[in-house]
Amino acid sequence: MKGMITEIQRFSLNDGPGIRTTVFLKGCNLHCKWCHNPETILRKKELHFYPQNCISCYKCVAVCPSKAHKKIGGEHHLYRNLCIQCGKCADVCYAQALQMSGQLMSVEMVMAEIIQDKAFYLDSGGGVTISGGEALFQKDFVLALADACHREDIPVAIESNIAFPFSIIQEALDAVDLLMCDLKIFDSEEHKKWTGIGSELILDNIRRLDTSGRPYILRTPLVPGVTDSDENIGAISDFVQSLHNLLYYELLNFNPLGDGKYKSLDKPNEFVQARPLPESRMQALAGIAGGKGFEVRVA
Repeated sequence: MKGMITEIQRFSLNDGPGIRTTVFLKGCNLHCKWCHNPETILRKKELHFYPQNCISCYKCVAVCPSKAHKKIGGEHHLYRNLCIQCGKCADVCYAQALQMSGQLMSVEMVMAEIIQDKAFYLDSGGGVTISGGEALFQKDFVLALADACHREDIPVAIESNIAFPFSIIQEALDAVDLLMCDLKIFDSEEHKKWTGIGSELILDNIRRLDTSGRPYILRTPLVPGVTDSDENIGAISDFVQSLHNLLYYELLNFNPLGDGKYKSLDKPNEFVQARPLPESRMQALAGIAGGKGFEVRVA
């Protein structure tokens, strides 16, 4: 069993309780226009080019089988229409101007990374978080990895948009210890405008999740001009008020750090000018939600 992995991040403190190792899977069924991990949207491998790191050694030109790299006028040029994503150029780029995102890894390979920090998970109440992209986009790998973690007595959480048939979510619930799911925009038309699908399936899945008896956390990423309005947080809060088994509701401030990744992939970033919300605005939105009688956290 192998999964397409973009990164394994150790000593993470923002992806669930305690000290965690977060495994980022590649591929997503949504296309959120503000995504700060654009390299995780597609399932296939992708080549990043960071020209500021290039030392003009032109080893990439020599090894590229499709002639996507060329030396023209003493400068390096990458022709993405010719690139076959083989990664040979990244293998010889010692300056790391060329880097591949996406590596097929077996459960055993991932576990070799995870197991190194087992003592920290146990001492801090942490564990492993499987994220993305979208974790359930590679459901079978998630289930296999969760099983391997549990055989080592390591707790497992997943981060998911839960935009799947509930039968898939139920499989995940049966396999993990905690589910962290997003509700980005309450209004279905607005949700479709910004993510590619409406919100009805997600709302219905949250209702069903709430009756499952399994622990879960609901979160809203605060994207300037999109999800951060009083109206959106108010509507979500009214919905959350109807839930009974939610651990807590979390507001996540905007992360602007994806711009360099967009540039390295030659992809447009619609939120290049967006910045995190000031603390005063975060607290104001938390106040709207907090007035509904459930626990609200800000991150």
